[in-house]
Amino acid sequence: MKYLPHRILFYAGILIVWQLVFMAGVWPSNVFPSPYEVVEDIAYGITDGGLFYGIATSMWRLLVGLGIAITGGVILGVLMARVEVVNQTVGSLVLGLQSIPSIAWVPLAILWYGLSDAGIIFVVAIGAIFAVTINTYTGVKNIDPHYIEAARNMGARGMQLVFGVLLPAAFPYMIAGFKQGWAFAWRGVIGAELLFAFLGLGHLLYAARSLTDVSYVIAIMLVIMGIGLAVDGIVFKRVEHKVMSRWGLR
Repeated sequence: MKYLPHRILFYAGILIVWQLVFMAGVWPSNVFPSPYEVVEDIAYGITDGGLFYGIATSMWRLLVGLGIAITGGVILGVLMARVEVVNQTVGSLVLGLQSIPSIAWVPLAILWYGLSDAGIIFVVAIGAIFAVTINTYTGVKNIDPHYIEAARNMGARGMQLVFGVLLPAAFPYMIAGFKQGWAFAWRGVIGAELLFAFLGLGHLLYAARSLTDVSYVIAIMLVIMGIGLAVDGIVFKRVEHKVMSRWGLR
């Protein structure tokens, strides 16, 4: 919070420069709109309900896809860390698949699921799962073996060992994976909606582009950025702070 005034001044400076460039007429208004026009489009989207519906649709797809990615990524990461044959086989595949951008899965999603919610959720989940997997794997592999041995000596086995020792000890790494997964998932859902042209914020971007409405394109982009900053600040930074404090890392 101590840097809040600096942040406000920084963004106010951007708005002032933006307005000055607009007033200078460097580009025509249909190419480079004023801040007022962009804010006006955001206000219009709020009043007619279209913006809220787009946000709700995108967030629903995001939460479902990210939930699948986190569940699958944690399971896969633990298996890779604890079972060497899984690490040597599936692990190498995970590293290869991680290099594929989530947007590259869209053609396959369309062929498999058609223009449906299931296709977009697939793109979101496949784009986020590998970041969660790798961070979970790293976290479990970095656990002090003495902790695991002590837990086994106390009778911890199977799921009790996983939920009582492995996951809590690996949680600082897992949080980083969840944060990365969220970023990939958010980009994935917008990109998929843009190409699917099927509701959501990505569809609003597609519609604005089709109408050559630059101010509305920028308005939707600012909304997307604002949601990303809000989720990072409200959810992940708070969770990270609590986790780091709990583990004595700050």
